[in-house]
Amino acid sequence: MGKATIWLGLTALALTAGQASAADKDDSKGGAADLVGAYSIVSGEREGAPEPAERVKGTMVRFSEDRVVVVDKDSKEIYGAEYKLDTSKTPWKITMTSKLAPADNQVARGLIEKDGDTVRLVYSLPGGDEPTGFKTKSKQLMFVMKYIKKNPAP
Repeated sequence: MGKATIWLGLTALALTAGQASAADKDDSKGGAADLVGAYSIVSGEREGAPEPAERVKGTMVRFSEDRVVVVDKDSKEIYGAEYKLDTSKTPWKITMTSKLAPADNQVARGLIEKDGDTVRLVYSLPGGDEPTGFKTKSKQLMFVMKYIKKNPAP
C-alpha cells in the first residue's frame, strides 16, 4: 500500500466522521477527547490482506477533538480531515470529511475503537460498503495505531 492509498483510505475515514450529527458526539461516555494525541501506525489491512510493514512504517496519525492528520515518515502531511463520532454504540462510528486536495470533501465512514493505548480504525474507500467489524472487505482499509503522546502539534 503506497502513500496515496493510505491517504485515500484515511481521507475516506475523515469524510465519514464529518457527516455524523453534533448530537451523536457524546464525550461524556468517551469520545473525541479520548482520542486526542499522536499515534504510530503499527499495522494495516486492505481488502482482507495484511499491509506490508514497509508501507506503514514511520506513518503517524494525530487526532485533535475534531481533526485527524496523517503524516509520512518525512513529516509530510498526506491526509487531513474533519471527523465526527457516534459514541452511542460500541465500537464507535466515525465519519471523516477530507480537507486535503485532491480528495477535498470526500467522505469516509467506518468504525473506531480505543483500548488502552491502541486504536483500531476500519473504513471504506469511495464506492465501498461501510464496515461492520474489524476485518476488511473489498474497498476497505484498517489500521492499528499505538499512542505516542498527548497534545499533538496541529
